[in-house]
Amino acid sequence: MMDYTECVLVEFDPEVVTFEDLLIEFGNMHSPTSPRSRQYRSVIFYSNEEQKMIAEEYLDGLRTTSRGEIHTKVEPMTKFYKAEEYHQNYIAKASGKRYF
Repeated sequence: MMDYTECVLVEFDPEVVTFEDLLIEFGNMHSPTSPRSRQYRSVIFYSNEEQKMIAEEYLDGLRTTSRGEIHTKVEPMTKFYKAEEYHQNYIAKASGKRYF
């Protein structure tokens, strides 16, 4: 049952925000140096080779400035399963609470 990773699916317009901009925000919201279980691991899923290259370059940049090992992985996006409704918009629902 624990052979999954909790994640979010971000749909975006690259004319408005770049994939690299999203990676920077991703990095601001969590620590890529903290090892975690498969369920809560740090991973960047990509949908094409350009995103893969950008993600790998982003992590290479983190490795040069980080004080610890980067545990974030880069993997192709496969099937996405939407979580139950009570998990949707968690950050908004947890207003004022620490969520990461």
